[in-house]
Amino acid sequence: MEFSFGTVALVFFIIALVFIFKTINVVPQQHAVVVERLGKFHAVLAPGLNIVVPFIDRIAYKHSLKEIPLDVPPQVCITKDNTQLQVDGILYFQVTDAMRASYGSSNYIQAITQLAQTTLRSVIGKMELDKTFEERDHINTTIVNAIDESAANWGVKVLRYEIKDLTPPAEILHAMQRQITAEREKRALIAASEGRRQEQINIASGEREAATLRSEGERQAAINRAQGEASAIVALADASAAALRQVGAAIREPGGMDAVNLRVAEHYVDAFAKLAKTNNSLIVPANMGDMSSVIASALQIVKAQK
Repeated sequence: MEFSFGTVALVFFIIALVFIFKTINVVPQQHAVVVERLGKFHAVLAPGLNIVVPFIDRIAYKHSLKEIPLDVPPQVCITKDNTQLQVDGILYFQVTDAMRASYGSSNYIQAITQLAQTTLRSVIGKMELDKTFEERDHINTTIVNAIDESAANWGVKVLRYEIKDLTPPAEILHAMQRQITAEREKRALIAASEGRRQEQINIASGEREAATLRSEGERQAAINRAQGEASAIVALADASAAALRQVGAAIREPGGMDAVNLRVAEHYVDAFAKLAKTNNSLIVPANMGDMSSVIASALQIVKAQK
């Protein structure tokens, strides 16, 4: 009898533990739990301690509210110029409505993946091969906008899409590499020709500046010589004028005229003494023997000039 009572008590204790375990539900942070009551949506449990009715309420779905990276499988897309291009990308999304994520789609992850692939094929099909490498940001933005509009019904927010790799066929890749090599060689040739052109311009400019400097130097030298010669002439004229003024002043003094007469006579005699000789012939005046008449003639010339 005691064994039966103890057994019953143990059974009730176990049932109580199960009841408590089923009643108390702890939801972690950044998680959401969807509860169904009798098979119908009842509530979304928030993070923390929650109470549910055992055997009536059922935990139907659990969702993480964190940002989730989703690797979109690589696929082959056809560009506008009929070139095959293998594209690999990654999608970032977040569950924002746990109820819609539970009942809006049977598998929202698969739905997002398929929608991302079909949208990517559509966007790539409208672009040429060269543009696909240049317009990555445009592709990413277009895919996010297209998926986010549909994913709103699934309680999912698409945050961004990033293309990881764009791989054209091997022959296209080789052709692009050859094109890049040719373009680089072209730029190198242009740069070399521009360098030679600039070098010739610099040489011509240097020669022109040197010629200009030489001509300026020669002009300045000529100006300096002319100014020197003019200064010398002026100085000589000034000296001659000063000498003449001194001579005139001396003549006006007492006995000055006699000195002039004597000086003229001396020069006259000296001139005849130094008379030029031409072809070994000596030229002398006819009245050389009459020196007094010569001196008188010289004095008469001085008086006439006065």
